Amino acid sequence: MGKATGFLEFERRNETYEPSQARVKHYKEFVFALSDEDAKIQGARCMDCGIPFCNNGCPVNNVIPDFNDLVYRQDWKAAIEVLHSTNNFPEFTGRICPAPCEAACTLNINDDAVGIKSIEHAIIDKAWKEGWVEPQPAKHKTGKKVAVVGSGPAGLAAAQQLARAGHAVTVFEKNDRAGGLLRYGIPDFKMEKGLIDRRIEQMELEGVSFRTSVFIGGEGFPAHVQNGARETISPKDLRAEFDAVVIAGGAEMPRDLPVPGRELSGTYFAMEFLPQQNKVNAGDVVQDQLKATGKHVIVIGGGDTGSDCVGTSNRHGAASVMQFELLPQPPEEENKPMVWPYWPIKLRTSSSHEEGCSRDWAVATKRLEGSNGKIEKLIAARVEWKDGKMQEVPGSEFEMKADLVLLAMGFVSPVGGVLDAFGVEKDARGNARASTEGDKAYYTNVDKVFAAGDMRRGQSLVVWAIREGRQAARAVDAYLMGSTELPR
Repeated sequence: MGKATGFLEFERRNETYEPSQARVKHYKEFVFALSDEDAKIQGARCMDCGIPFCNNGCPVNNVIPDFNDLVYRQDWKAAIEVLHSTNNFPEFTGRICPAPCEAACTLNINDDAVGIKSIEHAIIDKAWKEGWVEPQPAKHKTGKKVAVVGSGPAGLAAAQQLARAGHAVTVFEKNDRAGGLLRYGIPDFKMEKGLIDRRIEQMELEGVSFRTSVFIGGEGFPAHVQNGARETISPKDLRAEFDAVVIAGGAEMPRDLPVPGRELSGTYFAMEFLPQQNKVNAGDVVQDQLKATGKHVIVIGGGDTGSDCVGTSNRHGAASVMQFELLPQPPEEENKPMVWPYWPIKLRTSSSHEEGCSRDWAVATKRLEGSNGKIEKLIAARVEWKDGKMQEVPGSEFEMKADLVLLAMGFVSPVGGVLDAFGVEKDARGNARASTEGDKAYYTNVDKVFAAGDMRRGQSLVVWAIREGRQAARAVDAYLMGSTELPR
């Protein structure tokens, strides 16, 4: 695996960034992928560790030691074949995955992990550049028709796998462009949307049809749920037309902030704020766009979505950006022997934070105040956690000036009513109830209907969505044909 003594000889080589003061002036990607030589050295660090925990740390079970070794040997074409054998879209994960594989790397026990994510990024970018990523249309058609509802990573992965198995696949998307939250939830500076477009072009050449601005759920849904769709189709009609249906929408219902003053203008969900800038970047005209320009911005929520709000606010030219997190500040470094190979809780500073942002932890919002219907300040208090319960610290209340408050506290379930329209049973969290094991993996209680991705498992990572889409495709193929040769 790589060079036998590479992990002793070479230090980790990280990708580099365009300087902060330059990159905040645009919405393009600013990460410089590893050179061939740096990728080779990074691959050389992969140990012959016996049991590669990175494989299981990766939700799609990428064959990581193999492609690390191939990059070390500079056999890039074989490397992309290995990578594509488990991951349909490594250009997505190579950019936005938090890399749980690196947390599980054996070298991470007492040293810096192998830069697996940066190697993946380098492999797929070279593959596209060299023209090695080609359509793979099925040699034989099955005559079966499959509908995929939702064109995020789970829906795209399921659609591509099913098309390659010979089925006629149609992807339905309520937005005006395909890609789901890859398109409208992730800022362009983290992942440019041309990456999605070229995959869709590949999939169309493989036989997948895309129908955008189509809402599956029928009439009577609120406008914000239908999201501007020009056409509606009922689940009943969809099931009548297709031999199988995969519902792969996201967990789009955001967690709200039930405090006094929530109704004031200037307080928005992150997913009201972020998609507008993506639309503008795509050339759309957005009336009354939500902008942070010249405003004192407070982001509530310390995760990736909150970080995306920070980066977008910086590019708008915010006067200041503050990010609050309810939980205590994590340690700078994890206790590796205690947590390895699992995902560690430690302080994470994103590129958006580095561009300019104040952060504070163990802070709870008590109320929002303003005048004439507009927000002017946020009243908060410090909290402490005892025996797993949150308590306000007496006398710790404080206030901050706020012109724009963005709620980025996660997502709780799929949008209301869509699963009900299908008649799909829900679990305790409001997600589609479907097992991932056995003869009816990903199969719901409704005839012909399968569920995958965030709509089934709840808010999660892009790499988990790809895994679920691939596995659901395997289950659908077995359902339609009696057996399947699609990989897990």
